[in-house]
Amino acid sequence: MNFETDYIKKLAKILADNDLTEITLENGEEAIVIKRDKEVARTVTEVVPVQQSVQPAPVVQQPAASVPEAEKKTSEPKGTPVTSPMVGTFYAAPGADEEPFVKVGDTISKGQVVCIIEAMKLMNKIESEVAGKITKICVENGKPVEYGQVLMYVE
Repeated sequence: MNFETDYIKKLAKILADNDLTEITLENGEEAIVIKRDKEVARTVTEVVPVQQSVQPAPVVQQPAASVPEAEKKTSEPKGTPVTSPMVGTFYAAPGADEEPFVKVGDTISKGQVVCIIEAMKLMNKIESEVAGKITKICVENGKPVEYGQVLMYVE
């Protein structure tokens, strides 16, 4: 598989600019995996056969600041988490000057669009897998999200 150096450099820049940890592109029987180690601030590129199992980078949670137990119990979100199925950019509304798909307190139904994740210039509508009331939205509009990251909670 031949990937041009400039193309790989552009992908690495996208990785760094959007604070992402990994990008995987498949082409036929091979794939290119570009990983970024945030702590070392370096980018590693490898070409692997598609037959290998390419796993998404684990989501690393930052340790919580020391908070008294009573505050922890009240600050824990309630409900079922709606998670990001991909790496991309979170958008709460279909357009910059439009109302958000959902707000805290809204009642939603299963299959209702709750946000958009932009990945590789494609706008992917994210639908809720549960019905209920939005109790918390965990991501700011226009911010990058990781695979498996909690976007919001539905109770």
